[in-house]
Amino acid sequence: MIFKSLTIAVDFDGTIVEDEYPKIGKPILFAFDTLKKLQSNGHRLILWTYRKGEYLDRAILFCKENGIEFYAVNKSFPEEEFDPNYSRKINADLFIDDRNIGGLVSWGKIYQELIGEEPVASTKKKSKKKWFPF
Repeated sequence: MIFKSLTIAVDFDGTIVEDEYPKIGKPILFAFDTLKKLQSNGHRLILWTYRKGEYLDRAILFCKENGIEFYAVNKSFPEEEFDPNYSRKINADLFIDDRNIGGLVSWGKIYQELIGEEPVASTKKKSKKKWFPF
């Protein structure tokens, strides 16, 4: 099923990256590829995370360095103002979160469900780590 212009709230730790809070874990396979494709198809992405302050800033920067800039962060609209010390429900069509009943489905499955095709891994070259025996 292919959807038209959705607002999608996406968690960070355990969803986009492996959960190593307060550190930033390794990206989960196909997460950034799927998010980029969703954005290029006109969907609005909201970063919806428990992180705040410096830890939130690091997550936002990490996503930006990996090609994702969110429509809003921890709120429904970029211009929305509310007291950041209180949690608030986000107005979104879909939520992608590792805390779903049954856990996080694979990003490959999310890609297939929302985009309607098989995911193609990013062509970004990864640097090889050198191993030194001393």
